[in-house]
Amino acid sequence: MRAIMLGGVFLALTAGAVWAHAGEQGFVLLLPTDIYIAAGGITVALTVALLAVLPGEFAERLFRPIALFRLQPPVIYRYCLNLAVTALLGWLVWRGLVGPGDPGVNPLPLAIWVVFWIALVTLQGLVGDLWRWINPWVGVGALLHRLTGLRAPLRYPRALGYWPSVLGFLAFSGFLMADPAPTDPGRLAVVVGFYWYAMLTGMVLFGPIWLVRAEAITVLMRAYRRVSFIGFSKGYTSIGLSGWQILTGPKVSLGLAVFCLILLGSGSFDGVNETFLWLGLLGINPLEFPGRSAVIIPNILGLLAANAALIAVFAMALWLGERLAGGQPRPLRGLFCLYAPTILPIALAYHIAHYLTAFLVDGQYVLAALARALDLTDLTISAGFLNTPGPVKLIWMTQAGAVVAGHVIAILLAHALAMRAGDGRGRAVLGQVPLALFMVAYTVFGLWLLATPRGA
Repeated sequence: MRAIMLGGVFLALTAGAVWAHAGEQGFVLLLPTDIYIAAGGITVALTVALLAVLPGEFAERLFRPIALFRLQPPVIYRYCLNLAVTALLGWLVWRGLVGPGDPGVNPLPLAIWVVFWIALVTLQGLVGDLWRWINPWVGVGALLHRLTGLRAPLRYPRALGYWPSVLGFLAFSGFLMADPAPTDPGRLAVVVGFYWYAMLTGMVLFGPIWLVRAEAITVLMRAYRRVSFIGFSKGYTSIGLSGWQILTGPKVSLGLAVFCLILLGSGSFDGVNETFLWLGLLGINPLEFPGRSAVIIPNILGLLAANAALIAVFAMALWLGERLAGGQPRPLRGLFCLYAPTILPIALAYHIAHYLTAFLVDGQYVLAALARALDLTDLTISAGFLNTPGPVKLIWMTQAGAVVAGHVIAILLAHALAMRAGDGRGRAVLGQVPLALFMVAYTVFGLWLLATPRGA
């Protein structure tokens, strides 16, 4: 742990004061970044080396939760809040249809892309399971059941598993990255309204299991709940190191394991598709970007290819690690399902790092909209802090720190799972060498992605 802390201190102290270029969607550091990338990679590599010499149960002890209190609020409170959020969502969709066409003024794009997609997803992964209190389908489902007494007429097909949610999240990511105008209020209102009714129909037909298996947003939130600091353990509200609920929870199915991987793959490609490198591969001059409509098909194909490549490389690392460790090889499917949740801390870290600057700017539009709604003084929107070395340095170090911390936690989780699976320390370390190399390489890639110029 001392080596990990020293690595983090080294990462922070070696940052030099540099001028940054502020782009449309964020900023990039155009001056030397090799020291940051090297320090991040070294920190992750040191974590792997440290696990080879520490006691075998060290990693698992780090994730032991601390029980805080025993409290179970009446379920009626949750249902009432769910219904209130559903009513708010209905109002937002209505405003998207009839309100101003400016995404910075209309409350629907601000609520979906800033409050929900950036802030709420981040809080779900850091704080705890907030989604169960604001899920816009649960309260309506409970109310319909209360009024009609009807039960779901169909049984959810076991063979479907989590695969509908995998397809749903890929569709969501495609809309975010490839649609010509994902922030257009009218367009977004139609998409949000149609999706809400479609998922409500599925819940009415198949019951609540539809939400936890087939509805992509609920599955995403339940996945990120596993890496939050606060959760439930043996009837108590407990707190522990990020990822402790992965160790205490059940092994995931293949569909949910793939879902964990595409959270990272989609998040990574969301950064790649804005870079000069990607635009250069498409033959587009980033200084003369023709518009999002020109890259719809390439971005969709790139999204699918990025996720397929990540899944293949992850599976290959597990397969090589099993052969390197020796002994009777275990089935690849079981290994994939065992270790896939360890990717969640990395996926959340990339989400935080990628959207931090967008939140700092677009969050001001949310505050301005609230000020207008409450008839308060208008707030001035400013991105001037992106032109000042001090704030830029702090922002970039926060992003880099999140990426490195996510990878370190992922490696610790993988080691704890290997020890729990009955592997000795030597076999666990040998078996994780390819996976650790994959994570070190992904750390370097992630830090490069934060610093590379963007053109779209």
